[in-house]
Amino acid sequence: MNRRTYLQSVAAAGTAASVAGCLGILNEPSAEGTVLGPPEQDRSAAAHPSYGDKMPEFTVPDPITGEDISTADFEGERTILWTSFYTNCPDGVCPALILRLRRAQEVAAQEGYSNDAAFLALTFDPERDTADVLREYADQQGVDLDAGNWHFLRPDSYESGQELLDEHFGLAIEKAPAEKVENLEYVFPHYGLILLANERGIVERAYPNGATVDVETVENDFKKVVEA
Repeated sequence: MNRRTYLQSVAAAGTAASVAGCLGILNEPSAEGTVLGPPEQDRSAAAHPSYGDKMPEFTVPDPITGEDISTADFEGERTILWTSFYTNCPDGVCPALILRLRRAQEVAAQEGYSNDAAFLALTFDPERDTADVLREYADQQGVDLDAGNWHFLRPDSYESGQELLDEHFGLAIEKAPAEKVENLEYVFPHYGLILLANERGIVERAYPNGATVDVETVENDFKKVVEA
C-alpha cells in the first residue's frame, strides 16, 4: 500500500488520533535547518509533511481580518503552528486541536514572543464556517484574536479546501452523512494533524495524533523552536 492510499484509508475510517504501522526509533542526526532533534518515532510512511520537510506554501483568506494569509510570508519571520478543523466537529477532536494551538498562543504571550509566532487553523467546511461563526468559535475556545498572531483560514469553497489539503498535506477530506448526529447534515471523518514549522519554513514536528498528543509536549517543542 502506498503512502497516500494508506492515509486515505485512515481518514475514511474516521481515525483522527493515531496512525498504525511500523514505527522505528530514529538514530539519525538532526535534519538540516531544524532546531529540534529527530522525533522518537519515524512518521515517514505518512503522506503528510514530516520532520525536516518544507512547510507547504499556500495562500488562503482570513475571513475575520479580510487578509489573504500566505505561509510564505512568515518565512524568516515567525514560527508556525498549523492544523485543520471544522466548527461542527461532533466528537471533540477539533476543539482538542484548537486547544493545543491556543495553549501555545498563551505561552507566546507569557514569554513575550507573540510577534514571533503564527497560529493557523484552516477550516475544511467553509460552507458553514463563516466569519461570524469563526468569531463565535474563537470566543468559545478561548482564542485571542486581538493578539494579531492567530488566523482562521477559510478556503473559497469546499472543493478548493479539499484540493489544498490533498495536494499540500496529503490529507483526504470527504463529506459523510451525519447519520448519528442530530441537527447536522454532514460531518467529516478526518485526520487530526498539527504541524510545527520553524521560521526557516522547515517542519520541526508533525503530530499526527494532534488531538491526543500531550499538551505540554507541544508547548515545550514550540518554546524551543521559537526561542532558537
